[in-house]
Amino acid sequence: MSLAALPIFVKLAGRPVILIGEGEAADAKRRLLERAGAQVVGEAVEAALAIVAVDDPEPIVARLRSRGILVNAVDRAELCDFTLPAIIDRDPVLIAIGTGGVSAGLAAALRQRLELALPASLGRLARGLAAARPAMRSRWPDGGERRRAFGAALAGPLDPLVDQPEDAVERWLIDAAAPPVALLRFRLASPDVDDLTLRQARALAQADRVFHHPDVPEAILDRARADAVRIACDAAPIAPGTGLSVYLEMHA
Repeated sequence: MSLAALPIFVKLAGRPVILIGEGEAADAKRRLLERAGAQVVGEAVEAALAIVAVDDPEPIVARLRSRGILVNAVDRAELCDFTLPAIIDRDPVLIAIGTGGVSAGLAAALRQRLELALPASLGRLARGLAAARPAMRSRWPDGGERRRAFGAALAGPLDPLVDQPEDAVERWLIDAAAPPVALLRFRLASPDVDDLTLRQARALAQADRVFHHPDVPEAILDRARADAVRIACDAAPIAPGTGLSVYLEMHA
């Protein structure tokens, strides 16, 4: 499945961004740009990005594009080179929700729901994990072992959806045990990715390697971690290796 757009995070601090327009829509974009530290400038200034918030944006968009500038035209998805997502800020964690300009209202509604689910301590947890990198490397010198321990922690004692105390990371490093070797076998009832059970989806997201029958659809395999090893095979492995492995096959 191809991506309609590639989500990226762009550092704009001190960099010029063109903003053309007046009114509530332009003011909202100005506040967002200033929050990101951008220098809001006019059309004559050289910049890499531009936002256009006017009733008839076509000629302005054409001029800007002729200069090699990427453009966002407010409420005109067909004219946009990039779109601005709804944002959840748990500094340093940023979560962006986009619909490719199809429905800003849907993105806003999802943001409101997720705001309630994400604890205020999420940013603190991220900073604690960053500070703990040297200790983690010392305790688990092997990268694969370290990744498995980290994955087990985020699925358990360091669950990012649970409000964590100030010393959560330190306590985990003291108490952590090596994650057990495990192989989970799933016979999928449907080739539709939306029919995955919660247990199956969680296992795919945490697995170090995914063994799968050749007829398992790519869309389901894409639910695995990006760095998980994929191995096509006709039967579940006898020795799957350390950490968590998953074997997938389709129901006959």
